[in-house]
Amino acid sequence: QLQLVESGGGLVQPGGSLRLSCAASGFTLDSYAIGWFRQAPGKEREGVSCISTSGGSTKYLDSVKGRFTISRDNAKNTVYLQMNSLKPEDTAIYYCAAVHTRFSLCVIWSSGYDYWGLGTQVTVSS
Repeated sequence: QLQLVESGGGLVQPGGSLRLSCAASGFTLDSYAIGWFRQAPGKEREGVSCISTSGGSTKYLDSVKGRFTISRDNAKNTVYLQMNSLKPEDTAIYYCAAVHTRFSLCVIWSSGYDYWGLGTQVTVSS
């Protein structure tokens, strides 16, 4: 059974950092593009970042560019989202998602993904 599990969320002060992990079980991630999405209360889900199968192509939401970094370790079957200089507006549930692809690219719209984790809460507050 294909499963994605997010971890690493929590409460952090503005300006702080967190590293989210997305671990896969039941399949190997090396032929899947991975996306990170977030949804804040009362808002629509938005794409935050994505990474291609090889890691050679990445994309970011404009508001997180320069602060967030996506990476993957296919040997560990895990994708990471390093989040620095966090702001209160980054508060949301963060989800990772996967799509099988033979192309070395990725997208940050949710309809491009087939498998989703249950999410991890990130709260940025003083």
